[in-house]
Formats: sequence, structure tokens, C-alpha cells
Amino acid sequence: MLQTASAVGLLRTILIILLIYFGVKILARLLMPFFIRFVAKKTEERFGQQFGNYQDMTKKREKRKEGETVIDKVPNTDKSTNKDVGEYIDYEEID
Repeated sequence: MLQTASAVGLLRTILIILLIYFGVKILARLLMPFFIRFVAKKTEERFGQQFGNYQDMTKKREKRKEGETVIDKVPNTDKSTNKDVGEYIDYEEID
């Protein structure tokens, strides 16, 4: 069945669109402060955890005695040399 557009239907559609737009706008104004607080709180917790880890590391360093040598990371010892390259020869430039 073919339906034709009417002025009342057009006005009703525009009114519904405007009500939805302003409703979302009002709800966003009411709920945005709560959302921002939530995001700020989560961000603060993450930074706090990272800073707490840093404080733990500095406390461990403070417990060491003066002059004590501590190795935090063991270097890689997987470096191998190729014996087939040849020998190294020193040379002098002649003028």
C-alpha cells in the first residue's frame, strides 16, 4: 500500500527528533560529571600503582649499605664471535 507524506507526519517526526536531541543533551549534562569523576578516579589509581611501584624500588635502594655493589640486571652473555673472519692487522699510514 502506498503512503503519502503529510504535514502532520513531518511535524511529528521533526518534534520526535528534537525531543531526542534535547533529551540526550540534558542527560549528558547531568551524567557527564559522574563519568568524568569515574575516569579521573581510574586514572589516579593507575598512576598511584605506578608511583607505588617506584616508591617500593627506591625503598629497596635505601636499605642498601653505603658502598655496596648491587647488580639489578645480568647482561646478556650470548655474544659470540666468528672465528672464520680472519685476523686483525695493525697498519701505519705512510706519507
